[in-house]
Amino acid sequence: MDRDAEAELIRRCRRGEAQAWDALFDEFYPGTARFIFQLSSDLSREDTEEICQDAFLSVIKNLESFKGDSQFQTWVFRIAANKARDYREKRQAAKRGGGALPLSLDAEDPDTGLRLDPVSSAPAPDTLLMGDEQAALVHEALDELGGSCRDVIELRYFADLSYDEISKSLSLNQKTVSSRLSKCLDRLEVLVREHFHRGEEKISPSNK
Repeated sequence: MDRDAEAELIRRCRRGEAQAWDALFDEFYPGTARFIFQLSSDLSREDTEEICQDAFLSVIKNLESFKGDSQFQTWVFRIAANKARDYREKRQAAKRGGGALPLSLDAEDPDTGLRLDPVSSAPAPDTLLMGDEQAALVHEALDELGGSCRDVIELRYFADLSYDEISKSLSLNQKTVSSRLSKCLDRLEVLVREHFHRGEEKISPSNK
């Protein structure tokens, strides 16, 4: 959808046209749901749908605050990222006494069009487990990194936005985006290594 069509659709939504809201959801909901799912390796389809619905409730309530400085989907992604972090923090706080939530491998939703299943040439189960563990370390490191670094990395690698789109979303020039991304990735690498070593220490036998 080009910017003019997007702006017209938003104007219609602000006028309260039900068909416009339907069109907006059809256009932006599936991509937002895929973005949310990629933010954490332990989100199930049900988690993703709950977070996405919460994000779009915020979109409905706060549409007037969207000024058009960035693409609309970028604005929605930032809302969704905040909702996903809130959701994960609440679940982690309650997770200590419970089991891990299941991850559906055949998760294609007919309503939202979500495709959460891996590619057909699936790796062996132990490889999948290692991938999940490594992804979890990356997300833990991202949470620790926080702030502007987490935003730029999420927008670039999870939302797959261009440098131009990120610069508009974060009100930065493209050189600053490139420089910040490079520095943030270096910091992320250090944090991931630290989290990896902590994990190794937890599973290593104690020396007595």
